[in-house]
Amino acid sequence: MGKEIIDVVETVSTAKDVEPEVLFDAIESAIATATKRDYSMNIDAKVKIDRNTGDYKTYRRWLVFDDDSRDLEDPDIELRMIDALEINKSAQPGEYVEQEIESIDFGRIGAQIAKQVIVQKVREAEKKKTIDLYHDKLGQLVSGVVKRLDRNGYYIDLGNNAEAFLPKREMIPKEPLRNQDRIKAIIKEISEDLKGPPLILSRIQPDLLIELFKIEVPEITQNLITIVGASRDPGLRAKIAVSSEDKRIDAVGACVGMRGSRVQAVSNELNGERIDIILWSSNSAQFVINAMSPANVVSIIVDEETNSMDIAVEESKLSQAIGRGGQNIRLASDLTQWRLNVMSESEALEKDENEIQKVIEFFIKKLSVGEDVATLLAQDGFRSIEEIAYVPLNELQQIEGFDENLITALRDRAQDQLLVEAISTEENLDIHGPAEDLLSLSQMTPELAYALARSGVNTKNKLAEQSIDDLQEINELNEDLAAKIILEAREDWFKSGIISEDTEDTEDSEDTEDSEDSEDSED
Repeated sequence: MGKEIIDVVETVSTAKDVEPEVLFDAIESAIATATKRDYSMNIDAKVKIDRNTGDYKTYRRWLVFDDDSRDLEDPDIELRMIDALEINKSAQPGEYVEQEIESIDFGRIGAQIAKQVIVQKVREAEKKKTIDLYHDKLGQLVSGVVKRLDRNGYYIDLGNNAEAFLPKREMIPKEPLRNQDRIKAIIKEISEDLKGPPLILSRIQPDLLIELFKIEVPEITQNLITIVGASRDPGLRAKIAVSSEDKRIDAVGACVGMRGSRVQAVSNELNGERIDIILWSSNSAQFVINAMSPANVVSIIVDEETNSMDIAVEESKLSQAIGRGGQNIRLASDLTQWRLNVMSESEALEKDENEIQKVIEFFIKKLSVGEDVATLLAQDGFRSIEEIAYVPLNELQQIEGFDENLITALRDRAQDQLLVEAISTEENLDIHGPAEDLLSLSQMTPELAYALARSGVNTKNKLAEQSIDDLQEINELNEDLAAKIILEAREDWFKSGIISEDTEDTEDSEDTEDSEDSEDSED
């Protein structure tokens, strides 16, 4: 009987590379389970196997309670102290007392152990070993062989008894995978749950593209070429930005390889994904122009305040610049982290003319100048009163037709206009300044209260109506403080039952989610 147990442990331990102790525990559990089934009453059984001989003994045990305890519910597996002392004179409440009973034959349940408990324990041990082996490799590239598939995805053998799972949602669309195919993927997730696959892989992440280029282009691992970023439409098209500090190295050419061999090798691994290799530039506008390849950019206007660029291309190249389903512009935007608006030359010219006309009308009204002077200012790139008031003199002197007297008059008028606007703001604050209830908030300072009033939030009730995002442009406020003063302003609402704190948490959460969704949409 003991020899059978030792043989099972040695065989499975060697074949599956599992610690013998794990298997002994599994067999003890299995024999104990079988023992319980042999009894008509409910018992708690425990089995102890001698690790050297394989012989085992079976014990029935009870959990001990104080004599006056009211927690005792099942006398078949629980005893009061007075009864436990009859079995073991050193019994203590909270401990178990044991009594040896007849052991069942291991041979009778050997098949059951092999099929159920041991197999389960082996799987759990293998998964834990895999987790320990890969716990610090999240986001890294792995290679494996397709082992089997089910309706949710593919199981990948990584070697060393390590298995990973590639869900269908993380596969390149329409990619044909068969058993024994070798593939590469990124470790997207490491699950500590022993019930499911420990490693979740992905073949649609931009990081996979980057890692594949590191394999094919030795200059990258030698730090001669740097990959700045990548964006993908998996299986269809991708863009990757590269650069090199060594001017003697052609970063794009090195990644393309002789007759396109390097980029083709990466493309083949990604099911024929078409890859544009882009030269990175520290100049954002030039980087965007490069990223729009293969479309040629005629003109570009940068708006740093909105983190966007207007891109003009030839009328005949407009569809190429946008790409099928907006693919080219979407990938370029994702790669450069700028919101890109593509238009034809005629549309860009019309938009530019409309904006310049608005600026001309603005200068005519605010500076009391003629249309010709306002036009010259607008055409030279001036867009605000502040620029005219404080720009270095030499920039105004470079405008054709502007003499010293005109420049002085323009600067004086611009500064006077700014002063009028400032006085108007202060007078408005005298009338619509911060109310007493706003100033009374515990974390409110006069400076912060006036900053809020300038934004139209001059009472406690108006502050209560705001969200954190509404106040993000106020320099005196960070996100933490904004949340605190809004909650304090809403205290009266909570007391009166207008809203509950749960509702408030939900609203803030929804505001944040809406903001994130909006940003994703813009990207």
